[in-house]
Amino acid sequence: MAGARRARQETRREIERFLSTEPVQVAELDLGDGEEEAGLRPGPGSPPVTSGPVFVLVRRAGRPVGTLLGRVPEGADPTRTLAELARRLHPGAPPAFAPPHGPPSAPPSAGVVVATRERAGQLARALDSLLAQDHPDYEVVVVDNAPVTGETRELVERKYAERVRYVCEPVPGLAVAHNRGLAAVRSEVVAFTDDDVVADPRWLTELTAPFAADPRLGCATGLILPARLRTPAQVLLESHGGFAKGFVPRTYDPHHPPADEPLFPFTAGRFGSGANMAFRTAALRAAGGFDPATGAGTRARGGDDLYGFVRVLAEGRRLHYTPTALVWHHHRETWRDLETQAYGYGAGLTAYLTAILVNRPALLPAFLARLPRGLAHARGLTAVRDTDGGGAPGDHDERTHPWPRRLSRLQRRGMVYGPVGYLRARYALRSAPRGTR
Repeated sequence: MAGARRARQETRREIERFLSTEPVQVAELDLGDGEEEAGLRPGPGSPPVTSGPVFVLVRRAGRPVGTLLGRVPEGADPTRTLAELARRLHPGAPPAFAPPHGPPSAPPSAGVVVATRERAGQLARALDSLLAQDHPDYEVVVVDNAPVTGETRELVERKYAERVRYVCEPVPGLAVAHNRGLAAVRSEVVAFTDDDVVADPRWLTELTAPFAADPRLGCATGLILPARLRTPAQVLLESHGGFAKGFVPRTYDPHHPPADEPLFPFTAGRFGSGANMAFRTAALRAAGGFDPATGAGTRARGGDDLYGFVRVLAEGRRLHYTPTALVWHHHRETWRDLETQAYGYGAGLTAYLTAILVNRPALLPAFLARLPRGLAHARGLTAVRDTDGGGAPGDHDERTHPWPRRLSRLQRRGMVYGPVGYLRARYALRSAPRGTR
């Protein structure tokens, strides 16, 4: 009883500290090519930048090169203040962003799949950005997952019927919806994003171009940054890295496992996230698509994207992370959202590992060999991640707010539950009436 009382008191203190977190503006700053003046604009859906803290995406000649946290003093010019800070922190584009020799290859044809459920307002914002892509040859498919109203169908038919295909998937679950979209696309590459993102105009071109350059490439992922940092939950999540994987391109090859990734390929969360991923369509279909017992909307809670990454790698295909393929993500907004997310992430992690071993038992020896280090890695993931500072996110390698113990405990509970959740989800699918499978 005393321990439970202390835990409740600790959680109350954590929530009080959490609620005192200051909101942060989001902006983009382009430093040009060295001769142009810097240009500042607010992030998607944000008002013009004023005084106060600002999370800034720094670009050079349009290409993302890093992020920073700046504070604009009262009465100061935001563009000049942030440009001076950016030039100190990002004096030049890193070598990885040097222009390629010769003309770039044309990107392959692409199909974009957006799974959604009863979020027509957010979906419209995402579709507007997807229809503004500079890719020369692409299609957009909306998968309405287990709808309870006709709002999504009505939105697509009324506003986007000429350029967006509507597909209904009655069985709930993100992986099921993604598989329905995979079956519907007619393109060489299939890309997936969420209904709560705003895609950069070059997102699809940058995400799919690597497939033209590398015949063995099976999957590509891209950069995810916060569209807003208005609430404490959004600031806290981004302070601990959010969904970003950095600004250095990287290729993962199963034939040449990375020396700095001893758990490869089972730490699939390092590769990217489901809000910004693409697959060679034939490769994903050959791998069987996503496991329908994983993902949001199932008892497994998540893990569908991680499952897809590992399955494609297990087929001998490469995976490439490209930070120039950018989407802006609308993070969860409340403490309750963070609790749900922490538990779901923990559950999804162990659920996807269970799914991999169930569907590819040949991977079991490799998994067991990595298990001791994997357990240590899991403890690190759920550790209480403290910090010395206040402030707000800027450098994704710095944690600027302590991670609450309550969320760490929930993530650990989710990890314990994940295998059970996955098996329950498989049973639910087998028990579903034939017409809804």
